[in-house]
Amino acid sequence: MSITIYEAHDTNEDTTAEQRQQHSSPTHSSTLLVGGGLAVGPNGLGVLQRLDESLLRDVALHGYVTSHSNFKDKNGNLLMRIEASGTGISATDSYTASHNIKNCVACSRHLLWRCLRSRIPDEHIVHKRVLEVIAEPQGRRNVVRFADGSDSIDADLVIGADGVRSTVKMALFPEHDEDPYPPQYEYVEHRILSKRTPISTAMSLFNAVFRGLVGIGGFVPAADLKDYVEKGSMNFIFGGNGFFGYFFSSSSISSPHRDSLLHVSEPGESLAWWSTYQIKHCPDRSALDLGDVVRQLRERHSHWKDPVVQRILGAARVQNMYPTWTLPPLPTWERDGVVLLGDAAHALPPTSGQGASQALEDSEAFALLLAHHLAATEGKDSGERQATLNRAINTAARQYSTLRRPRVTEILQAARKMQNSKRDMGVILEYIMYILMRIVGLFPNFAAQSMRKVTEYNVAQEVSRLLAAESQA
Repeated sequence: MSITIYEAHDTNEDTTAEQRQQHSSPTHSSTLLVGGGLAVGPNGLGVLQRLDESLLRDVALHGYVTSHSNFKDKNGNLLMRIEASGTGISATDSYTASHNIKNCVACSRHLLWRCLRSRIPDEHIVHKRVLEVIAEPQGRRNVVRFADGSDSIDADLVIGADGVRSTVKMALFPEHDEDPYPPQYEYVEHRILSKRTPISTAMSLFNAVFRGLVGIGGFVPAADLKDYVEKGSMNFIFGGNGFFGYFFSSSSISSPHRDSLLHVSEPGESLAWWSTYQIKHCPDRSALDLGDVVRQLRERHSHWKDPVVQRILGAARVQNMYPTWTLPPLPTWERDGVVLLGDAAHALPPTSGQGASQALEDSEAFALLLAHHLAATEGKDSGERQATLNRAINTAARQYSTLRRPRVTEILQAARKMQNSKRDMGVILEYIMYILMRIVGLFPNFAAQSMRKVTEYNVAQEVSRLLAAESQA
């Protein structure tokens, strides 16, 4: 069996946006030191652990382990605190059981990508842009065509992990000339709750129809902020006219346990930040006036009294603006040996905090299911082997979709409700939001319950349960 990754850009390049612009070269997030930070939850870290413990330590080493989340109002007042560890962290520095992972890792998006890329041999990556994938029925091999006009290749299995604007996705819907499920500029369905009580009326705020969120962010030096940002914290600031977040994105190089998920180290020299707010029409990123974007950012948060927000605004540099894209529910994630993973199948809004973790869960789930069914092809003669191979791939793809779709849908629905708290609202609704958060914060175990349902999930165990159930059916 041979595996080839087709990537449109040279993944060995590690440059800044300014360096690429100086050479008049096209840019891509896989080759640029761009974008903001992200968090990998305990469930995503569990995937890395089972894949390669050294990879997990590498991510922890270069990121920052966080133990709790602080929810604040725009004046810096704490509304709610949620502990990531729940019932506590094991005192033993052991990576042998995924339930020992209770904390998150906050890091730059590029850091996570670089740690993963370092494990892939160069000979498995071919730098070509895929133009089209054709899913062939009746056991024939699928066809991959390239934008440079070079010879197409045949493949038993094509995995599309090519993002929200997936090219591979079109192979699942050959009856359409154009994408029938294009990415949406953050559309949220309308669901009215009861209007009988003030609380339910207020909560309908988080279920209204809106379009359009954008995010900007980056990194600032942390030296002058360490006295204001709690060690081991991720901070979410709500203000009625947008949202702001920040966290340390690296640990101090002198910390003795900075590669351990069980220790919160002293922070390093970098603080990640991001601001999310509502814009009716999707901005044209190629025509952005970044100076104007910074000016509007400072105006938007000028009356916020959180000291960290104000210090970040004074030091912030903005290189781009990122519209929030999501996908409408796809009727299928697989067809005839073509399978979608990650954002190509289900783009989650950043509010979920699960984008990277769910992509990792997808990867492990499909890999385990495929390995299980491929074992049945061993020892078959050449004629029978191809038919058995096709059945193994299609069965694994079907089971992957059956397992993953309900979980991702539930996470998406919860994130969309929370996403609306980042939009513009009146003063009355703003303070009702604060009151509701304070009330929920009085019951921390209740507040953390839904989070633990997501983060304590072990996708490998769920795969084992699915296979056991189907074997007994």
